[in-house]
Amino acid sequence: MNTAQAQKISTGKGFIAALDQSGGSTPKALEGYGIGKDAWKTEEEMFALMHAMRTRIIKSPAFNGDRILGAILFERTMDGDIDGQPVPSFLWENKGVVPFLKIDKGLADAHDGVRLMKPMPDLDTLLDRAAAKGVFGTKMRSVIDAASPTGIAAIVAQQFDYGRQILARGLMPIIEPEVTISIPGKPDAENILRGEILRHLDLLPAGRQVMLKLTIPSEANFFRPLTLHPKVMRVVALSGGYSRDEANALLARNTGLIASFSRALSEGLSAQQTDAQFNARLEKTVQSIYDASVAG
Repeated sequence: MNTAQAQKISTGKGFIAALDQSGGSTPKALEGYGIGKDAWKTEEEMFALMHAMRTRIIKSPAFNGDRILGAILFERTMDGDIDGQPVPSFLWENKGVVPFLKIDKGLADAHDGVRLMKPMPDLDTLLDRAAAKGVFGTKMRSVIDAASPTGIAAIVAQQFDYGRQILARGLMPIIEPEVTISIPGKPDAENILRGEILRHLDLLPAGRQVMLKLTIPSEANFFRPLTLHPKVMRVVALSGGYSRDEANALLARNTGLIASFSRALSEGLSAQQTDAQFNARLEKTVQSIYDASVAG
């Protein structure tokens, strides 16, 4: 594990940019960027348009390591280039931004109030490829739709099982059990989730750390025991369907919690904007998310 990258992620001021929309979410992301479904005929053309959008974001002067600690990439983005340089090395060497990789293969069908991750039988091969490309860590998402003790226990167990496999390959896992923001029992779900995470953290060997990506809690600083835990490198927050302004306001109430926004990061960006307009909008966005991340 790169010690300079580990130091930046664990102690740096800023946030982690989520640039990891996959096949299922790419059309919606492109539509938000002003590119309709009539702009491509094949999946390859769709992903080429998405790569162009991500490249434009990454190359913008607003996107830099002074305020952005890391960036989460989709597998195709990891395998792509920017100006002839592999994206992970471009991020770190040119921008001072630590590269992460989204590794999950999507969600299984809902059961017991949760949606586990689909199996990842080829994970070791992907992890080795990521490490060879200079990727620092990974991210994997599952979803909690109800305050189900058995369902949440299963979610956290699966996340930590994969987390140990990732640690064994020398990478830093971001464990992401997302609580859906609209469920009626959200505070109860968060209480169960916090307890399960703490239990699994205590089972990790001494000296091992993971990262956590969590929904912003209903009660300010509810996840403070996690941000202070010695086996947690960093806790980041997803925007979860909140607008950027809502997410920023809620995030700022939580000490030690920093952003890892996806849709809220690209909100307001458009393919039709001139570079000057695009960069100005992204600058405003990056600064607002940075301010919310360091407010605590």
